[in-house]
Amino acid sequence: MDTEEYFNEVVRQVRGITFREQAAIWLDHLRNRKRKPVAPSTLMNWENHLDKWINPNMGDVPLEAVNNLALKNLVTVMCDRGLSAKSIGNYVQVVKMVVASAVNEQGEELYPRKWNAEFIDMPAVSKQQQRRPTLTGDVVTAILAVTKKQKYFIFFALCASAGLRFGEALGIDIKNVSSDCSTIAIRQKAWRRQIHNFLKTKNGKREIDLHPKVSAMLKMFIGNRKSGLLFASRNGTPLQQSNILRRTLHPILVKIGQPNCGVHAFRRFRNTYLKNRTSCPEGVRQFWLGWEDKDMSDLYDKIREDVAFRRKWAEKAGLGFEIPTKNFVKNRVIGRNGRKRTETPDVRFVTTV
Repeated sequence: MDTEEYFNEVVRQVRGITFREQAAIWLDHLRNRKRKPVAPSTLMNWENHLDKWINPNMGDVPLEAVNNLALKNLVTVMCDRGLSAKSIGNYVQVVKMVVASAVNEQGEELYPRKWNAEFIDMPAVSKQQQRRPTLTGDVVTAILAVTKKQKYFIFFALCASAGLRFGEALGIDIKNVSSDCSTIAIRQKAWRRQIHNFLKTKNGKREIDLHPKVSAMLKMFIGNRKSGLLFASRNGTPLQQSNILRRTLHPILVKIGQPNCGVHAFRRFRNTYLKNRTSCPEGVRQFWLGWEDKDMSDLYDKIREDVAFRRKWAEKAGLGFEIPTKNFVKNRVIGRNGRKRTETPDVRFVTTV
């Protein structure tokens, strides 16, 4: 990939190459590079940025002419069309990466730029514009109280008690849940009904210790299953994120009088609760949430190896919300007139924290 033949035959950095052509070369390189591979979800996001806004407005511009003035013109168009400051910033970042990707045989940038945000008139992203909805313990309890299906009840409770990212929760394999269901190992994520081992950070690969009451609930939910995804469709594939939001979470939020939000709000709740409402050690919180190391002290922190200490804090910290009493029919069968209840006893969750 990084041979002289690659640069001569594929990159072909000649005068007159357009931004669109270089963007295609950049994406192809990202798909195939071995160093710091890019997650498919990230690649698709960048491709959408190029297809929707960037290439239609500057795709045919010679790459050497993509400078501060060209970027200023693009930003003006996006501002006039009402895009948010955050969205404009994301699009502009892709433009910068494409321009920087054009290098010669020695790996040096062909068109180095000193980008001038003031000249470009980049809209600033204020804290008010950074919408990061979260939940309170009372709202989490209310969500669980009106959730009718067992798998979504467990899903929401687990996200709120473990601080999972959406894809991480959907990608949990039963084989990565400890036998007593006290610990979940995060090793993969689900995206568009596919399983990927790309996690958001290197620390995303971690173990999350659960409160004993959540462990008991999870153990009951798993039952005799030994393999497969914890949350799966009827044919065993990952659940669709959009379906969970559109068909379950958003209608529930409307019902309880709360604004729309995504599943990430459960993760923000968990972080806020652990940070402000408990004395949970910082190293434990960071480890459970899968955050990048901030400094050398984080690198030397061996909390990931002290399982007993982590489990102690999982119980001591608590949940910050209540798990309402729930009755769920354990099994259903398909009859001539559709799905019917069986005489199997209900699965009952009776626990509050």
